[in-house]
Amino acid sequence: MDNSSRSERSRKAAIQAALTIIARDGPGQLTFDAIARESGMSKGGLMHQFPSKGALMKGLLEHQVEYFGKFSSDYLAAAGASKAEPNLAAQIATLRETITDSQSVAFAILAALVEDPALLAVPRELDAKGIQVIKAEAADPELSMLRWAAARGLALSALFGLSPFSDKERERLFDRLLDDRQWASSPKAARKKPPVRKSGRGDQRR
Repeated sequence: MDNSSRSERSRKAAIQAALTIIARDGPGQLTFDAIARESGMSKGGLMHQFPSKGALMKGLLEHQVEYFGKFSSDYLAAAGASKAEPNLAAQIATLRETITDSQSVAFAILAALVEDPALLAVPRELDAKGIQVIKAEAADPELSMLRWAAARGLALSALFGLSPFSDKERERLFDRLLDDRQWASSPKAARKKPPVRKSGRGDQRR
């Protein structure tokens, strides 16, 4: 194995160890000593990859952004054609995935907040770009933003232990957010037929 491949493998091992520690013990327990123990790397080898805590947090966020970016792209490729608003659906599905994945981007974001709030500039910029794409494809941009914001709220409240919903309730809510037929502005929304008015005695001609 060449030096470049060995370095990349060490970097990935350190990031996975960091995510495990954050998810299991909380961001306050994320130290170089803890990552070295979890990954089996020497502290010197770890600091060769990440010379500072800030560099580690930046690498952690970049890794998670890449992971969930790939999930979103894969979702678009597999299900996008069946959706009235494919980019919105991909965003909602990706937010749902952050709950499923125990080593989630939300934990990385929490760790970054503890270390350096300025590191959140990259996720904020990606969110802003994603919202612009969603608005551009939407028949009703504000309704689409509400669906996106609801999915974000469901994901973050669950990840930070603040959700009032059971897992089943939350899954039903995500299903509804993803179902174009539930939203009146969607081209695929279910159209209710007007009620048939039955003629009564008062409607009969004399």
